[in-house]
Amino acid sequence: MEVTEKCEVYSFGVLALEVLMGSHPGTLISNLTSLVDQNIQLKDVLDPRLSPPTTQKIADELTSTVNLALWGLHVDPQSRPTMHVASELLQMQAGDD
Repeated sequence: MEVTEKCEVYSFGVLALEVLMGSHPGTLISNLTSLVDQNIQLKDVLDPRLSPPTTQKIADELTSTVNLALWGLHVDPQSRPTMHVASELLQMQAGDD
């Protein structure tokens, strides 16, 4: 495996999903090739011990974070965003507050 800047965003994806899921997303990651064309629901990713989002804005922000994390876990490293792009997307999301 070649170490590139795309490895950073993969690590970000794993960490973001681990925080949201409350455990390592190993099963989800191993199924990513079969999940690429499927729409993953937020309720399927969030830790069930947490209260569900209380507003649509929070749900939308969490969904954006999950989608960014999954993009960072893309099977093809060349299809992943750079960490710079991921950071800009997160900043834009935070700027909407």
